[in-house]
Amino acid sequence: MKTEDIALFHRIVETGSLVEAADILNLPKSTVSRRLHALEDELNVKLFHRQSRAMTLTASGSHFYDKTLILMADLTQTLTEITDTEAELGGHLRILIFPVPELMDIVNGIFSFMDLHPKLSVELITTAEPLDMIRNNIDVAFMVEETFSETDMVAKPVITEALHFVASPEYLAREGTPQTPSEMAEHNSILFRFPNGKTFSEVPLVNDVMQSVKGNLCTNSIQLCYEAALAGRGIAYMPIEFCKEDIDSGRLVRLFDDLEPYIGKVFLVYPSRRFISLASQRFLDYMFEQLANCNKVNCQTTGGKLWI
Repeated sequence: MKTEDIALFHRIVETGSLVEAADILNLPKSTVSRRLHALEDELNVKLFHRQSRAMTLTASGSHFYDKTLILMADLTQTLTEITDTEAELGGHLRILIFPVPELMDIVNGIFSFMDLHPKLSVELITTAEPLDMIRNNIDVAFMVEETFSETDMVAKPVITEALHFVASPEYLAREGTPQTPSEMAEHNSILFRFPNGKTFSEVPLVNDVMQSVKGNLCTNSIQLCYEAALAGRGIAYMPIEFCKEDIDSGRLVRLFDDLEPYIGKVFLVYPSRRFISLASQRFLDYMFEQLANCNKVNCQTTGGKLWI
């Protein structure tokens, strides 16, 4: 019995579909079906009830899934313990990255890991939309804290971001400059919607204070928030590193200089309901080590490195 076929069985269970599993694994549906049938023949049990396109686990299939998740996790942990940490890795990693200001810094870290392991292939997915990590076979993700549930994921903070209110000089000349955060309710804000549906109609300030905001434009894109602020559409609540050059050049104005910034967090996230592959574990260790070597100061990007 091949561990690859057990892993394939897990993907079918988690997607609930031969077609989706085949798409994620980049395999022909016929190959996935043939390997599943071969696994059932070897076990001499029926793992799925097949009804049209729907597939549900049999009692034996459910038992096999639960037990093999543990076995595969133990196997991966054993390989991690006995394998030379400098040994070359193979396999494939699917990495999800929320479009944060440090996107290219994260990507450069991934590139460095790939250079250490030339036989490893990587798929990078950048999106502000919610994706089920299990269903979509995503190994590791970089997410902001509002975009995931810690009940079914392991999440460790790796990057901090200082958020400030910014606006264009044109907007402030037209609408006036608020002097205190409480005056934000009288201004047009560019609202941000998180993947979980939550809208920043209340923005977090320091000391757990929430400030109500309102506006006629809402988007789920940090880039569009930034562009709208430059266009004078309203006041944006942005990671300061995203628009630092514009503030320095005067294209944007940072408001409330005496207001201590709210510090948001970016997390390195991986699923807790299934085993972590050896490649995933090595990647996690590598990224944690790289980030731990950085100075622990407010988030800023310097020389292509992450500073947290």
